[in-house]
Amino acid sequence: MEKIAIIGGGIIGMTLANYLDLKKFDVTLFDEGIGQATSASAGIISPWLSKRRNQKWYQLAKDGAAFFPKLRQDYQLDQTIYQQSGMLILRPEKQLEELLALAAERKKDAPEIGTIEKLSPEQTQAALPLLQPVPTIKISGGGRLDGKAYLKRLKQTAEVKGVNFVAKRVTLDDSQTILLDNHPIAFDQIIITAGPHLKNLLAPLGYQVDLRPQKGQLLVFQTTIAHSGTFPVAMLDGEADLIPFLDGKILLGATHENEAGWNLAATEEAFQQLTSSARKFLIKPQRIFDAPMQYRVGTRAYTSDFSPFFGRLSPDLVVASGLGSSGLTTGPYIGYLLAQQLNTGTENDTVYQKALHQYIRSSLNEVKNGQS
Repeated sequence: MEKIAIIGGGIIGMTLANYLDLKKFDVTLFDEGIGQATSASAGIISPWLSKRRNQKWYQLAKDGAAFFPKLRQDYQLDQTIYQQSGMLILRPEKQLEELLALAAERKKDAPEIGTIEKLSPEQTQAALPLLQPVPTIKISGGGRLDGKAYLKRLKQTAEVKGVNFVAKRVTLDDSQTILLDNHPIAFDQIIITAGPHLKNLLAPLGYQVDLRPQKGQLLVFQTTIAHSGTFPVAMLDGEADLIPFLDGKILLGATHENEAGWNLAATEEAFQQLTSSARKFLIKPQRIFDAPMQYRVGTRAYTSDFSPFFGRLSPDLVVASGLGSSGLTTGPYIGYLLAQQLNTGTENDTVYQKALHQYIRSSLNEVKNGQS
């Protein structure tokens, strides 16, 4: 049986571990559990109105959103983890009209969008009573995902299947050898899904990686608001998204802090930034902001063109990173795609990304993407 190591138990690594064929592979997942972006995240699954010009990224995000019904069924994701709640988008009137036209066009090859409606101020408030009465667009196919709850569910499932978990930091000795507490462990293949840590992990092997860390902070309010589980999510005009969950749990986030590096300290500045951005859209903001609150803080990985990459770097080494702020939408699908490639031996990632050597180069200027 082939031995596989996965370094990184975030949204890609954990999904990958669950979809690998454990009749073919003996899988060990290594993750020290500090600073993980997914466990600090919750967000909106609704990529269809993005105006990003990168068509490969949009294809990945679109297909990632379409993958959620299968994911929900395969791992019994209940409403505490994922729900197709619908999404409201708040923008100035002119932009709403532009987005309506864009949504109608995008629906032609993305029926997962569902129904597209322009809501009156009164209809908006009826749909999401936390908001001021303003016109919005409602997309019925939009949903919400709690990253922390997702990882918990998938880890439980993977443990039952027989995936081995090691909660420690590791390094690479070579493309088939992991150093755990300075002791080498050999594997047939190593898969690195460690977010921004990928850059440091590959450095000893002579690779230069286009990655940078970005700090993200999310606010979790435990309110007494009834029926919050029936509310749609709201993409506000500004920094913050409003994400209601069951039992009065209201999430607000997240920040995008490029200069914070690996600092995981929660800050008052983040609270002020997010609440100030959201306040003008809320009918009774203090009903939320005065409730007991907790921070979630993690570190995302970004590339220069804000696009993820994944695939085979060498015959024994597979990599995936650069999810950025769209990781909850694209990450599970990337994990699934990598598992299918490993299970079948068939690899073709070009529909979703640039060539891997655009993001990773050897210090000797040799392209080592396993396909050259």
